[in-house]
Amino acid sequence: MTEFTRLTSIAAPFPESDIDTDVVIPARFLLLLDKAGLGQHLFHERRHDRQRQRNTSFVLDHPPFDTAKILVAGRNFGCGSSREQAVWALADFGITCVIAPSFGEIFFANCFKNGVLPIILDAELYDRVLLVAEAGAEMTVDLQTQEILLPKGTPIPFAVDPHRRRALLLGLDEIGMMLTDDGADIEAFEANHRVAAPWLFLDCDRREEVKL
Repeated sequence: MTEFTRLTSIAAPFPESDIDTDVVIPARFLLLLDKAGLGQHLFHERRHDRQRQRNTSFVLDHPPFDTAKILVAGRNFGCGSSREQAVWALADFGITCVIAPSFGEIFFANCFKNGVLPIILDAELYDRVLLVAEAGAEMTVDLQTQEILLPKGTPIPFAVDPHRRRALLLGLDEIGMMLTDDGADIEAFEANHRVAAPWLFLDCDRREEVKL
């Protein structure tokens, strides 16, 4: 994962409520196992007409929002199925921050696992951010200070779980955080376990001897 510290970008306004993960990436694209390239299928049904031609009126295909790295979504964004590919598609498209009044619970958790920052704002603060997004103006999301900086007005604070914040700042997924925080303990346990139960490691030791 890439470290997330501070992001400056225009934000694509997409305030529609109850957008589920099948809208974010339709089920037929779940057969694709590689994260790279999934961005081209993001919001596929919204970005194409019935003749499968590109619908340039959709916000993410309409300049300047086609280069947005921030999405200002509506209430309950990412509800529905638990498919992690919804976040993969967003990230591959280039969107690394989603701001909304609320999220689907599993989608919200999946964002942190894949380097995407989901931000929940109450109605008044959300409306301020949405107005800036609709105007096509840049905003800055600073994870270090936990603030959204708009062109005018006071910074907008946002809350984020400290453990998840640290993982994003370091660019680490769950395994990376485990190895960072508990790597020494894991190595010590493995060393002690090898001494206490050496018969469990005979095959491994023989393979090492063959390699040598």
